[in-house]
Amino acid sequence: MKTLTVDGADLAWDDGRPVLTGVSVTARPGEILAVTGTSGAGKSTLLSAMAGLLHPVAGKVLVDDEPLADRDHAVRLGVVLIPQDNGLAAILTAAENISVAVIATGGTPAEARRRTAEALEPLGLSGQANQLIEELSGGQQQRTAIARGLALRGDVLLADEITSELDAANRVRVMELLRAEATRGAAVVFATHDPEAAAACDRELHLADGEAIWARP
Repeated sequence: MKTLTVDGADLAWDDGRPVLTGVSVTARPGEILAVTGTSGAGKSTLLSAMAGLLHPVAGKVLVDDEPLADRDHAVRLGVVLIPQDNGLAAILTAAENISVAVIATGGTPAEARRRTAEALEPLGLSGQANQLIEELSGGQQQRTAIARGLALRGDVLLADEITSELDAANRVRVMELLRAEATRGAAVVFATHDPEAAAACDRELHLADGEAIWARP
C-alpha cells in the first residue's frame, strides 16, 4: 500500500486567492485521517490537491515519493476520490456507474460485476442496483458514490463529506466501511464537519484561517 504526503503546499484556485498555505500532512496506510473545519475552510481544496485535481502553487503532493502530475496520474497510482457532489452519471444505473469505473481502472467485466454487488450490498443498495441515478434519493445517490469508491479498492481513499446526506444508521455503517478500508491497508482521508465522525478517525487535521493545524497528530 502507498503513503500520500502533502509537503509545504500552498493551495489556490484559478482566481489566485490563497485558500491554504504551508500545508504538510502525511496519510499513512492502515489509518483514517480526518480533515475538519467549517464550510469554506479548505477541506475540499486539500482533497482536490491530494487527488491530483489541483496543482499546488508551492510545495508538492507525493504518493510514495512520486510527485503527482494530474488526476490521471493519481488514478494510475491508486488514488481514489469519492467527491462531495457524488460525480455519478445520471443516465446510468447504480450498478453501471460502479462497473464502468472498475473496468476503466483495469478490472475485467467479471470482476466488475462481483465488486459491484459486493459494494452495493453493505450499503443497503442491492435492490436499487438497476435503477437510474436520477431515480434515487439524495442519500441513495451518496451511498452509490461511496460504493463506487469502495469497489475501486484504492491504495489511497479520499472521501469528501460523504456522510452529509445520510441518516445516523448509514453514517455509522459508512464509518465502519472506511475502517475496513484502512484495515485492508489503504490510507484513508476523510473530510468532515461532523465531530463524532472525526472522533472515530485515528488522527485529525483541522483547517482554519488558511492554515492546517493538528487537533490530534
